[in-house]
This record gives sequence, C-alpha cells and structure tokens, in this order.
Amino acid sequence: MNRTNDARVPIIGIDRHRIATDGHGVTTLVGFFGCPLHCKYCLNNQCHDTRRRWKRISPQALYDELKQDELYFLATGGGVTFGGGEPCLQSKFIKAFRNICGPKWNITVETSLYVPQNHLRRLLDVVDTYIVDIKDLNPDTYLAYTLKDISLLKDNLQWLTEHVDKENIFVRVPSIPNHNTPIDTERSIEELKKIGFVNIERFDYIIPKQMK
Repeated sequence: MNRTNDARVPIIGIDRHRIATDGHGVTTLVGFFGCPLHCKYCLNNQCHDTRRRWKRISPQALYDELKQDELYFLATGGGVTFGGGEPCLQSKFIKAFRNICGPKWNITVETSLYVPQNHLRRLLDVVDTYIVDIKDLNPDTYLAYTLKDISLLKDNLQWLTEHVDKENIFVRVPSIPNHNTPIDTERSIEELKKIGFVNIERFDYIIPKQMK
C-alpha cells in the first residue's frame, strides 16, 4: 500500500467544467481547507472554519473522481487547478496526485505563495502553471490586509522567478477597497517587473456588501 496515495486531506469543494478562469482549457477546481493568511475580504473564508467537518480525500480517490473528465482535459489542454485556502501547503498531496494522473493533465496552483519554501521546491517538477495573488507589495498594506509580514512572500517571489519559466507564472495584482489605490497597484506592478515577471494582471476585488 502506498501511504502517500491514501493519505487524506480536507477539501472545501470540487468545481468541475470551468473554462478560462483557473488556467488553460477546461479545468476542475479543487479547494483545500486551510490558509496562513487572514485577508479581510477573503471570499473563501470557509477555509478557516474549523467547526465544520470537511470532506477528506486521498490523491487516489480524487483521481478516481476526476478522471471522468480526462477527455475534456486532453482536448483543451486543461486539467486540475488546486486552490483554497492555500494549496501549496498540501505539496505532498499534489505531488502524489501528479504521480497518479501522469504528465498529460495540466496542474495549476492558485496561491498566495505564503508558504515555507520547501513546499515550492517539492512542487517544482509537479506544477505546470502558477497563478499568484500578491495582494499588495507595500509591507504596511500587506500587513494590514493579511495580518502577516510580507518578507516570506517577497522571498518566494524571487525564488519563483529563479526556478520556474516566467511564461508559466501569472501574477494578479488586485485593487483592494479601503486598502490600496491605483498608484499602489502600479507600484506593485513595477516592482514585479523588476523582479522579472512578465505575465501581470491588474484586477478589482468585488466585495460583497456584507463584507464592507
């Protein structure tokens, strides 16, 4: 028995048949429970809810559930996007899943990059595409919004440019109501360009009324 393939982790949901929102082609989004950040406007705040009993699944069981869509994945260059929560914290799970599904499915992570670097090293030959939400690169803004120091993120951004093809990294720079301005986002974009990123997307957080 391969214990890694059978080790179960909590997930907050599986969303099939997504198109052009979470990576290339047709994708299935798998959301992991748990995140190191505490963003004020977190749209998946259930990833912090320890009161609920979340479904737990193993890499093998997840593959068995998702393989029904292999035809869509192969025809469109799609695959599985791991989000959350923070998917990179489940690097062992994702690596085990890759060993099961093989190289044909595209694997994407939607990540804050706020993880110990050993997780990123483990995923180096596993993940095809990285979608990174940086929040804001101003240390004070980042701390106010996420309740975390920005140093780990900046170290990991630099590491990523040194070890991953830049064409496979997509960095999202959000405009966050009451936290940053268009000038702030432009400064973040310029800093990202200096680091070496080439695929940078500016977008607006749409905040539900009850969260304002």
